[in-house]
Amino acid sequence: MSDIATLRPRIGAAAPANVASTSRLEVVSFTLGTEEYGIDIQKVQELRGYDTVTRIANTPDYIKGVVNLRGTIVPIIDMRIKLGLGDPTYDQFTVVLVLNIADRILGMVVDSVSDVITLSDEQIKPPPAMGSAIDTDYLIGLGTLDDRMLILVDIERLMTSEELVQIEKLAA
Repeated sequence: MSDIATLRPRIGAAAPANVASTSRLEVVSFTLGTEEYGIDIQKVQELRGYDTVTRIANTPDYIKGVVNLRGTIVPIIDMRIKLGLGDPTYDQFTVVLVLNIADRILGMVVDSVSDVITLSDEQIKPPPAMGSAIDTDYLIGLGTLDDRMLILVDIERLMTSEELVQIEKLAA
């Protein structure tokens, strides 16, 4: 569908000497249901439209199957199912983010991709305390942009090491 570089804004110009340097996080924003999420752009290898997958028996429901991506077998994970956000629908807006995490390639199905956003430290708020009953360890925080709020996800924390091992077996 599209290489991630086509979404990437022009960055890298040095800040003027009289401007204080702040750290920034560049994220690809995407939707799951009615919520908007963000993932570190450095984890995203490319964007693809959702295509037919080969289902593998005895895998969790959120692992839709695998696809052959230029000779590499790539497991496809549906994030709406993984996060318990209802039944997914697959249409012309459905996108697969091809990710490189922990030296593994996997595809993450999302409802749509919006754009690439650069957030400053001031725009990133810590995740809310939800108590021990709800696991929020995979949240980096909440990104605030005018009237928008992005749920910032650390995909490596979201995908447990046990899940990554299972995914690696699928790609072998």
